[in-house]
Amino acid sequence: MDDWVVVEVARSEPEAELLCSVLRGAGIECLPRLTNSGAGAGDGLGTVGAHDIMVSTQDAQDAREILHEPR
Repeated sequence: MDDWVVVEVARSEPEAELLCSVLRGAGIECLPRLTNSGAGAGDGLGTVGAHDIMVSTQDAQDAREILHEPR
């Protein structure tokens, strides 16, 4: 996990899974992780609250470009 960086922050678990799905479709391994601030939202339920979108450092630039492409 030391070689992973946050490339985006999603507002919820479903949004985080959607963003990771886009990245995985492009061949980038992705890990959604509940943020410290998100952990306190919704009585600790993982579906609400902010989630970090994490990828390896070598994929970070590509991941950012993919996530910020106009749709």
